[in-house]
Amino acid sequence: MITVSRSGRRKRPVGPAYKWIALSNTTLGVLMASIDISIVLISLPAIFNGIHVNPLAPGETGYFLWLLLGYMVVTATLLVTFGRISDMFGRVKLYNLGFLIFAIGSILLWLTPGTGNTGAMELICFRLIQGVGSGFLFANSTAIITDAFPSNQRGLAMGINQIAAIVGSVIGLILGGILSYFSWRLVFLVSVPVGVVGTIWAYLMLQETATIRAHQKIDWAGNITFAVGLTIFLLGITYGIEPYGGSPMGWGNPLVIGMLVGGVALLAIFVWIELHVEDPMFRLGLFKIRAFAAGNASSFLASMARGALQFMLIIWLQGIWLPLHGYDYAVAPLWAGIYLLPLLVGFVLMGPISGWLSDRFGARVFSTTGMAIQALGFILMTILPANFSYIWFALILFMMGFGQGMFSAPNTSSVMNSLPPDQRGAGSGMRSTFQNAASLASMGIFFSIVTAGLAAAL
Repeated sequence: MITVSRSGRRKRPVGPAYKWIALSNTTLGVLMASIDISIVLISLPAIFNGIHVNPLAPGETGYFLWLLLGYMVVTATLLVTFGRISDMFGRVKLYNLGFLIFAIGSILLWLTPGTGNTGAMELICFRLIQGVGSGFLFANSTAIITDAFPSNQRGLAMGINQIAAIVGSVIGLILGGILSYFSWRLVFLVSVPVGVVGTIWAYLMLQETATIRAHQKIDWAGNITFAVGLTIFLLGITYGIEPYGGSPMGWGNPLVIGMLVGGVALLAIFVWIELHVEDPMFRLGLFKIRAFAAGNASSFLASMARGALQFMLIIWLQGIWLPLHGYDYAVAPLWAGIYLLPLLVGFVLMGPISGWLSDRFGARVFSTTGMAIQALGFILMTILPANFSYIWFALILFMMGFGQGMFSAPNTSSVMNSLPPDQRGAGSGMRSTFQNAASLASMGIFFSIVTAGLAAAL
């Protein structure tokens, strides 16, 4: 494989070992971002206690929601834009920028000076900076792997890369349980050395292996309409979770209704713009490719199903099961992470294997079977009693991780293989946008169900 400069001239050859360099670096980026999401999730009580804010007090629930979901809103909104810009100006260059921005955001979070409401606002702003860095990382990591590996090895590469996501989420839970016991600031320090190493490594080792198309125009109208429309829609979901008037939920709030309707309207305008501009941000004609459309649809549904799963299981373990079995609240976060390890084991065992097999026998049978196994796991989880026997809980978690591993790599490989090389950045961004938006919607639905249930019980 050879690299191609902006002008189309050939640069120094890329050797056969380069694909493993690209895989290891992008896997490090996914690992860092995944650790950060789960480590903050399980450390929220310690973080708010450290800045002296009660996130459940009237008028202050927004701090909780924005610290948890604001990161996801920013990442989901920017993925397609960043992916398209990366197609034009270089995926490696902007991927490396993502590492740097993420590390800066982590340092700012670690050094947060304020307390009280001021401290909460500072934390939220710094998390949004992390979200920008995460957008660059997720928009480009899959495209960089696709560029580096031949089509008959991409399933295996995707399987290895996506192990980092599930491993990072479990490592984050365990590290969060340990570090938050000593200081909430240590939670944000974890990403700093990883981000610094990743930035230097990416700068020194990664090469552009795709043609840079800087001559194309930036679709400003499409970018702005998409970003604003998706942001407004996701904000509507976020604020719909908060109480309004005498109701425990805000879905009847005129502002929330206006955000949801306005967001959908702007996204419809975005579609019209993309169909009429010369160089669209995203070529909607790609949805005519069956593998791309079906793969993204199934990925969206899978993310919707499991988006709030980890959060639900943490609440279940920390708030109900662990106290019932004599665990102190101070050590509950650590043990919640440990007891979720079967989910990791199932994914790690099946992820690379399914990717390798899909390279040889096709993705459809593995993606379909994986989704079916996950669905069975969800059904079994619904009939599990609150004070369950852990062996059954562990077996169900293993089954769900196994199914997720069987689905993820073949599906991702199928989607990316279907794309023209010059559209891989935008296509990867759209794929990740579907996943993040679905996860955010899943969290909103979960909070709505929990809040409505609590209100009925009180």
